[in-house]
Amino acid sequence: MFSWMKRNDAQKNPQVFNSVVDGLRKMYYKVLKPLEEAYLFNEFHSPVMSDPDFVAKPMVLLVGQYSTGKTTFIRYLLEREFPGLRIGPEPTTDSFIAVMHGENDQVIPGNALIVDPQKPFRTLSSFGNAFLNRFCCSELSSPVLESISIIDTPGILSGEKQSVARGYDFTGILKWFAERCDRIILLFDAHKLDISDEFQRGIEVLRDYDDKIRIVLNKADMVTTQQLMRVYGALMWSLGKVINTPEVARVFLGSFWDQPLQNDENRKLFEYEANDLFSDIQTLPRNAALRKLNDFIKRARLAKVHAYVIAELKSQMPSVFGKDKKKEQLLNKLSDVYMKIQKEHNISPGDFPHVLKFKEQLRTYDFSKFQPLRPKLIESLDRMLANDIPRLMAMIPLEKDSSYGREASVKGGAFSVSHSTNNPFASGACQGAAFGAESDKWVVEDFKDEYDRLFKSLGPKGGKISGAIAKREMVKSKLQNTVLGKIWTLADIDRDGQLDEDEFALAMYLIKIKLDDDDLPDQLPTHLIPPSKRLSNGIDND
Repeated sequence: MFSWMKRNDAQKNPQVFNSVVDGLRKMYYKVLKPLEEAYLFNEFHSPVMSDPDFVAKPMVLLVGQYSTGKTTFIRYLLEREFPGLRIGPEPTTDSFIAVMHGENDQVIPGNALIVDPQKPFRTLSSFGNAFLNRFCCSELSSPVLESISIIDTPGILSGEKQSVARGYDFTGILKWFAERCDRIILLFDAHKLDISDEFQRGIEVLRDYDDKIRIVLNKADMVTTQQLMRVYGALMWSLGKVINTPEVARVFLGSFWDQPLQNDENRKLFEYEANDLFSDIQTLPRNAALRKLNDFIKRARLAKVHAYVIAELKSQMPSVFGKDKKKEQLLNKLSDVYMKIQKEHNISPGDFPHVLKFKEQLRTYDFSKFQPLRPKLIESLDRMLANDIPRLMAMIPLEKDSSYGREASVKGGAFSVSHSTNNPFASGACQGAAFGAESDKWVVEDFKDEYDRLFKSLGPKGGKISGAIAKREMVKSKLQNTVLGKIWTLADIDRDGQLDEDEFALAMYLIKIKLDDDDLPDQLPTHLIPPSKRLSNGIDND
């Protein structure tokens, strides 16, 4: 009677959830965690969740064979180097590196990282010191990392190099990150499409999270258009054998670094592909709550099935004699146990764990020590899935429409161009108005005559050229669009979407700087600002 009254009160006075993430955290600790602990779910499937798992920023996991450009891809997104960065043609990244936001540039080693209560890595301690010595966090101040975190993985080896043992469960760690990340990016080199045995094992682990996977064919500017078509076809064929899904995998083509394109005949294609990939990554913060909710539901359904299986194995064990023999019989007929549970509890076959893998995990356990079925735990879980989860689902559109939801997007770094106004290197831009300006001497003056002649040959109107005309000239440098977009942001000082004579000369000079392999400034120093622009920018023109 009293238990019925408690259930009635719970239905009349449901828990108050401040947000989707807050609701998931409360439901986990109150409903799901007790079920997991009772039936050893965390020893078979996934570690216990903690507070940082619910509030962590969206994570992007990069996976690929060595020298496919994973580390360079991160540098390209951030538009700066990060602590611990090493780039080279040989396998330079032999560690898992979590690139995260921090006020100071520092590298935090793995053993210190897993005890940080603010980081979602505590349960990685189960993989041992061999892994923790190859795990670190690279913290730096970057606007990109204010919205997402990026996980760089060791280059996957091929050929005879695979025979060298890593000393830790590489695929197990990939699975750990895949379960918690929001996006998995598989990088391939246009010159190395072979999928090694270790890479294939990694992809097979990630296959359970195929909705998160995006495939990038990097260094695509190194081949001609004809070769690129053949490379693309070969990649699709190789992936079809490994991923084994009925849908055609989406492959993004491009060259994701800040150096000039070796072959720019596919520039327009690379531009569209980069915009699509960046748009996909930019949605991650807005969709983070939905992803967490989806993963939570999958975890709850698996935990329920796991509880039924464990309880069924317990119920069939003899009380005294013949335990070992009965255990072996149950293992050999585990698929029959699955069938019985499906019929009794009306559970879909797709909710059950893989029978062969689960069988191997069960071998080390004493079935007689398992917990019998506890109906109250199952009933609580069913009520949560039937009542509380729909409430959280209804909150997601409201959170997206809120000011927080609208602002939740990846900004800065390589993403800054897409947020610029009147920047012809932003997707769909190339417009502006016309106003004149005068030139004067500054550091660009030594090249000014050459730039002025080029400027006049472009047919300026009202003393300026449009963004579209400037873009056609600037792309002749073969620099990447993100680099040219940054140059435009620096050169278009009055932000009108056009370039006057001084601004055009400045743009050409910045292109020269980049082609000379020097870094671009984040903001214009005084010696680069045209004298005619310095007073309007609050800089003393002595």
